[in-house]
Amino acid sequence: MKMDRRTLLGGTGALATMALLPRAAGAAAAAKRAPIDILEYRDVTLLEGPARAQAGRTLEALLAMDDARLLRPFRERAGLPISEDRFGGWYDFVPEFHSKQSMVGFIPGHSFGQYVSALSRGYAVTGDARVKAKVDRLIAGYAPTIRSDFYKNYTLPAYTFDKMLIGLIDAHKYAGNAQALALVGPTTDAVLPWLPGRALNRPDEERKPRPEQAFGWDETYTLPENLYLAADRGAGERYRAMARAYQLNDAYFFPLANGQNVLPGRHAYSHLNALASAAESYIVDGDPRHLAAARNGMGMIEAQSFATGGWGPNEGFVAPGSGKLGDSLETTHASFEAPCGSYGHMKVARTLMRITGDSRYGDGMERLLYNAALGALPLKPDGTAFYYADYNQAGHKNYYDTKCPCCSGTIGQLTADYGVNAVLGDAHGLFVNLYLPLQANWRRDGAVALSLTQTGSYPLGDEVAMSIFAPRPVRMALRLRIPAWAGPATRIAVNGRVQPGAVTPGRFASIVREWREGDKVTLTIDRTLRLEAVDAQHPDRVAVMQGPLALFALGADVPSFTRAQLSAIRQRAPGETEWGFAGGPTFAPYFAFGEEQSRLYQTVTA
Repeated sequence: MKMDRRTLLGGTGALATMALLPRAAGAAAAAKRAPIDILEYRDVTLLEGPARAQAGRTLEALLAMDDARLLRPFRERAGLPISEDRFGGWYDFVPEFHSKQSMVGFIPGHSFGQYVSALSRGYAVTGDARVKAKVDRLIAGYAPTIRSDFYKNYTLPAYTFDKMLIGLIDAHKYAGNAQALALVGPTTDAVLPWLPGRALNRPDEERKPRPEQAFGWDETYTLPENLYLAADRGAGERYRAMARAYQLNDAYFFPLANGQNVLPGRHAYSHLNALASAAESYIVDGDPRHLAAARNGMGMIEAQSFATGGWGPNEGFVAPGSGKLGDSLETTHASFEAPCGSYGHMKVARTLMRITGDSRYGDGMERLLYNAALGALPLKPDGTAFYYADYNQAGHKNYYDTKCPCCSGTIGQLTADYGVNAVLGDAHGLFVNLYLPLQANWRRDGAVALSLTQTGSYPLGDEVAMSIFAPRPVRMALRLRIPAWAGPATRIAVNGRVQPGAVTPGRFASIVREWREGDKVTLTIDRTLRLEAVDAQHPDRVAVMQGPLALFALGADVPSFTRAQLSAIRQRAPGETEWGFAGGPTFAPYFAFGEEQSRLYQTVTA
């Protein structure tokens, strides 16, 4: 299949056209391939609301994690003194690991780098001196433990190195720890003898006979993203060469670029996460096939997503047209790796938005925010973590039964990134992607030229209210994401005047004007009520959607419904978190309930 510019960028507008430029070397060329920028963490401050509360709780849990426990696996393998106190679960070594019996001892120390990354980003957001002090202690404690023998008989060396790498480069960039950058080289040298030197295709590796099956689960194909970032942040040119070596091109990226769906049967989260490597490869090296792979792969994943935006029942992608998504409502409680999947999906979608300017990537981010991420049970300092969202017909929120699973590492990165996912920018102004309560700064020549404060009732109401602070009048473009599902009453008003022709669902609405202190913008989003079937093979299993919110029926004795009954569901009072209809059960968004039984998809009768 020949891939031309129209094929790659159809429907994404002028910003997308800017993305496919001739290949050129250097940071300037890479920047042009991603014309929309991530703001500095310090420039987006969450205001009071569920997102800020969750981010704060998560950061406090990470602060409370015991330093000695966090360092124990590394000190143990280095022959340094250790205490008997441990996290256990996935995090600590055991004499023998047997995945078919228990996941205890699965990937010792695997999430250490993610905890450091989350703390570092948390420091960049909050400026909390306690957080920087913890990052500095952990980096100093890790430094004397670096040994190649750490990875001897280790299940997933590439997986853990990937996390260590992002932890070190984030500690350097966001927490100002100079030692962390100096440790990138020794950390890499320690793992190199245990890496294959190229990306391995996981389905092939899983089929090979091994004494322990988990040795076939390593995720070499996710490495390029953080290797490219390491090079960009000063770790050295060899990291770009390594990134290119670990691109899973022939088995994954290039088939996706050609429109071939090679997702079914693959491990869901890691192969979604690998799309971040494809997108980063495009930004750095400019091969349009990597952009096509990321875009097509994301489209294929969204085509098999639940109404919440989640995907991957039992951690695997399903075959299109198989009905297996709907079947999973009866057969599993492991519907979606909520913190990991939300973090990875938002990261890939944000990067694709930066490259293409397509607002529709934000629609998926928004679904995951309200219907997965914000509803996760809180991380605990002992490593107890929420893992699977449960869309079973008898669903519950539960903590994972083993300490320190993968989602204990991503939850902190996810919540620290809420602000930079919500508002992005370029030289011309701001892109408002998520309508969280926040304050965002737009800088020109390093100085704050304009601050935007965002409040309002959304998503429990229709209104988003924005106010402008500017030291002096400034001409700027304010781009507001209009969800593709937005109804006909959606409108934008500036200082009380409705803007004619400003709103098209599925695109950014752009307001370019000279802004002055005290200017007000009101975005009213018509939150349509609609029913969404889980898949074409199960048209009688539908989720109730109000705007971006998937509404879960609460209770153990949820009956079947007619479509007319579900279409009659209404919010019980403005701004409330309960929906229903006369004589029916209570429905609520995911972030509004705890561990009671819930049902996402309702059975409808004729």
